[in-house]
Amino acid sequence: MAYDGRLLSGVTVLMAVVEAGSIVRAAGAIGLSPSGASRALARLEARVGIRLIDRTTRALSLTDEGRRFYESVAPHLAAIEEAAHEAAGSASLVRGRLRVNVDPFFARIVLADRIAAFLGSHPDLSLELVARDAVGDLVADGFDLAIRFGDPPTGSFVARKLTDTRILTVASPAYLATRGRPSHPSDLADHDCIDFLDVGTGRPFAWEFHRKGTIMPVTFRSRLLLSDSNTLLDVCVAGAGIAQVLEIGTRAWIRSGALVDLFPDWAEERFPLYALFPSRHHRAAKVRAFIDFCEEMIAAHEALG
Repeated sequence: MAYDGRLLSGVTVLMAVVEAGSIVRAAGAIGLSPSGASRALARLEARVGIRLIDRTTRALSLTDEGRRFYESVAPHLAAIEEAAHEAAGSASLVRGRLRVNVDPFFARIVLADRIAAFLGSHPDLSLELVARDAVGDLVADGFDLAIRFGDPPTGSFVARKLTDTRILTVASPAYLATRGRPSHPSDLADHDCIDFLDVGTGRPFAWEFHRKGTIMPVTFRSRLLLSDSNTLLDVCVAGAGIAQVLEIGTRAWIRSGALVDLFPDWAEERFPLYALFPSRHHRAAKVRAFIDFCEEMIAAHEALG
């Protein structure tokens, strides 16, 4: 079979442009001049007979046809790269760029203080942690994986559960000194509660309390709605009201006395944490190393509980 070298070269340039976000940066990354990269893209578009990228003076973006083409070829190019690493005996080497779509709370509370040690263990790796509220399209956005709380979204993902964590209902001593401590979840109707936005639905998360198979939903009026979990913790510690938080990463606040676990007997509801991958058969050593790192950090935090 005869192979079209220019076609493969054009696909490589397209991948670089999508990942870099511009032709200039992509050209520098793959050792071409910007004009050379532009010509390679033009040849690819002529070869496949469709316009792949919309170009303006300020930005570029994939066309609908270009996105479908990119999503189709990206896994194959990644497989070629992985096969080349294996043929060279380097499948176990952690190197290159790793781009992770990560939950902002998990990144700050669980990973941040150990990232330097992780990079120190892998000097040939560069890491991009991009905090986003939603998974989006891992392939089109150039991510190797995502780390997200909640059930996996629908789509072409391979999901691996890393852990699940309890949901705790907490308040600061300052708030309790002012408003009193509720003795039962049903008392929350008389308190200031802080809502947290579910970006998937556009509505606040419903509050439920689980104990020995019993599920008790609770409704209340809230004057404060937040969409950032780190801010939720900060304003709760500052005394703004009662909040529901994830146990992972917040036990230190409770041990220090900055937060009070209000209903330990009604805290059996659990929330999962998943690693999500594009639909590929092979995972690079850099991905495996990062997952191992995440699991170590999770185990360390759970041990503190």
